Amino acid sequence: MSASTHSVPAEHLDYSYIEKCSDIKYLEEILRVLRSGKEGFYPHLTDFCEKCIEKLDPRSRALRKENSPATAANFSKDEWSQITNDLKKWEREIKVNELELKQRSICSNDENIPPVRGSSCSLQKAAQDGVKNSLKTSHLPRAYQDWDEFDVEKECAKIDGGMANKDSPAIIDDFLPKIKRDVDTTVLTEQEKVVLANREKDKGNEAFRACDYEEAVAYYSRSLCIMVTAAALNNRAQAEIKLHRWHDALSDCERVLQLEPHNTKALLRRATVNKQLGNLQVASDDLSAVLRSEPHNMIAQRLLEEISKKINADMQDKPSKGKKLLIQEVEEDDDKISDEDDKKTSADGGQSAGEDRQAAARGGMGNAQKKPQGRGARGGTADKYKVKAEGGSAAAESRKSLANGSSSNSTTQPGSGRPDSPVGKRTEPPSVAGALPPPLAQLKNEGNQLFKNGQFGDALEKYTHAITGFTEAGIDSPEDLSILYSNRAACYLKDGNSSDCITDCTRALELQPFSLKPLLRRAMAYESLERYRKAYVDYKTALQIDSSILAAHDSVNRITRLLMEQDGPDWRQKLPEIPVVPLSARQHCTEPPPSTHSHTEKDTKEAARRTEARFTSLKTEGNELVKKGQYHEAVEKYSECLKLKSDECAIYTNRALCLIKLERFAEAKQDCDSALKLEPSNKKAFYRRALAYKGLKDYVACSSDLQEVLRLDASVQEAERELAEVTALLKQQQATESSSQPRRNITITEVEKEEEEEGEAAVSNPEGGQKSTSQSINLQPSNAYEFGQALNAARSHNDTAAGAQLLRCVPPDSLPQYLKTQLDAHTLGFIMQALDTHLLTPEPDLVYQLLSHLHTTERFSVVLMLLDSDERKQMTQLFEHLGSVDSELFSQNDVKNLANKYI
Repeated sequence: MSASTHSVPAEHLDYSYIEKCSDIKYLEEILRVLRSGKEGFYPHLTDFCEKCIEKLDPRSRALRKENSPATAANFSKDEWSQITNDLKKWEREIKVNELELKQRSICSNDENIPPVRGSSCSLQKAAQDGVKNSLKTSHLPRAYQDWDEFDVEKECAKIDGGMANKDSPAIIDDFLPKIKRDVDTTVLTEQEKVVLANREKDKGNEAFRACDYEEAVAYYSRSLCIMVTAAALNNRAQAEIKLHRWHDALSDCERVLQLEPHNTKALLRRATVNKQLGNLQVASDDLSAVLRSEPHNMIAQRLLEEISKKINADMQDKPSKGKKLLIQEVEEDDDKISDEDDKKTSADGGQSAGEDRQAAARGGMGNAQKKPQGRGARGGTADKYKVKAEGGSAAAESRKSLANGSSSNSTTQPGSGRPDSPVGKRTEPPSVAGALPPPLAQLKNEGNQLFKNGQFGDALEKYTHAITGFTEAGIDSPEDLSILYSNRAACYLKDGNSSDCITDCTRALELQPFSLKPLLRRAMAYESLERYRKAYVDYKTALQIDSSILAAHDSVNRITRLLMEQDGPDWRQKLPEIPVVPLSARQHCTEPPPSTHSHTEKDTKEAARRTEARFTSLKTEGNELVKKGQYHEAVEKYSECLKLKSDECAIYTNRALCLIKLERFAEAKQDCDSALKLEPSNKKAFYRRALAYKGLKDYVACSSDLQEVLRLDASVQEAERELAEVTALLKQQQATESSSQPRRNITITEVEKEEEEEGEAAVSNPEGGQKSTSQSINLQPSNAYEFGQALNAARSHNDTAAGAQLLRCVPPDSLPQYLKTQLDAHTLGFIMQALDTHLLTPEPDLVYQLLSHLHTTERFSVVLMLLDSDERKQMTQLFEHLGSVDSELFSQNDVKNLANKYI
């Protein structure tokens, strides 16, 4: 049946038809017919139709019911009189205000009231101005002879020229009154200032959208006069940019950055202003800062590209300047000269120190210049001077003239790099395979220098030329080519081009597997593209190579949290496989620099490094086994890890997880205890110990650990679910224990009246017979064990007087320690009853002190949840009685605050 049908047949007003109908529109039509009463009133059928509609569409508009207007019958007599009185009062106030407005002059001279936008101060003045304006703007029709002199081409050229000169022309209306930019706020409150400042800013936004930039600046100025905000300053700067008031806009941007140093809008607008003022390098720095916080900002990317092109054009236009060489006489210490030159010529995005040492071992150019190891015939004189290059690589070129390798006739001392041959003896440089030719080395050094100066686009071009020349020359040196790709990837990363950065890093790793810097740069690029799984894998691989990189550890922790939120508890199963770095690669990448220490220290460091490498490898293998569900093998790997390093908290928690999966709960608990000794606030250890307690059916301890997890991090949903489940199990266990207690058989015998009286007398006067309950309880306990025994005896006999005497003998601050192992729901209820019936009246201060310490007892919050309604009522009654007592020690507010911790 079509939903557009307006007439509903009578046979469709039936339970069976309505139940089978799935057309929501037609059911709504049936409901309208039933509600209208055209076919009669069927309240049960109407309700049934509404339920069917609710099943199909709970948000259907047909289910909305209109509430009838309230009348006097809906209220009590007092409520109705209050409503009518309020309405009459409001009506009188409105009439009075209306009379005051009518009596006030049309143009108010009150300067404290801001003017209405677009209004004039006088109707008469506005009328006169309107007449003048109409005279100015009205044009009389031209005479026919004037049209003969009309030059159409000239007028069209004027129109075209005017439109070409204006992108979005600002509207300037000289006939409107000038807007005052100062506002008197002396009579306004802070809240009124906020409202008025936002209102003026909104007016400025409207004017800006209408391209009326002068008026927008005026309203933004009014807003800033009332209250200075970053948003209003930013908006006024944009309007001033539209009006080409560059210095005013720059001043506003500076004020914004003083308030908010990382405001991207202010940085972007300051870059625009600096571009117009010719400060291209400053503008480039601002845009780089914007792209670091917002890598996908298209406006900043486009503007940075334009500025980079201008900087390149300016550099090409300038004539090449000669290089200044500063020759300075120094001591004969080749090591210092070479080290200082190495520092000056290395690039921030270039090769790491380890890569420099690799290139030095090959005798190649590497990523920084190497120090000479031999002297020529003129070496005795030349080595006394240090050559510094300003703006170029003259120092590098001067060092190229010296020998790069040691000759067969000379021997070098370990770690010194200086031969033992005499000064006058000349050595010939050997032919080294894999070294960069001078043109390519120069390109690379220039790229390093440009990168160091922050000119990433220019550095990228230099590295690209070097890679192209390297490929065309057919040089067999994969290490050097890998370094070039890694450096170019750093430029891409700085420019926010993460995709190309990933491509170059992958090429670098294909040429030189397990190279540290390409791994880290590719990880950062993956993270910027929110490809967190691949970023995690690269960071973990890099940490296998060098575990001392703090930034990689921080990134791994951050990505772990994101993956847990994104993929849930099984996030590790969705990760790609983490490659295991071979030991040879770790040694190659983490080889320590040459040193002059003794062999013993070297051996110690080498042993420590090998231990760390072995530990990392075992840990990674254990993690991979956990992902595959092979928990027995993972436990063995983690156990070997602990033999190497017994102070790693993560290993204990990981092994505890495997033991829980294997249902070895006691061992899992021991591992969690060890982890908590190392890190007392480790939430993983608390959570896994709670699971171990649950497996051991110690639900009270499990609940306590889960609550600690939620205290450390309230967003752990797994802990919340486990806590709800454990609470239910705890209640079920207590109910089972109470029902399983054996019943006592009480024999009832009929006695004579005289014997009954004698028994009553014996109870009332027990001196000569059996001791009373209170006399059989130790009311002077010396330790927690005796206190617990006495309290249990008093509770079993329901002797609240003895319980009160026990509480009177215990110092209030020691009560949590005495109750640490004894507290349960029944004991807590008994203590409340004893305090209320026996201690509150004579010693209210003692009761307050006991209650102030009682809630700090271990697992108190768990016990509080298990109280029944009678025990809760007794607790509420105790605090009501305590609040009614006048005391110098506490006030009613103190009692209320204390009661919030119990009720």
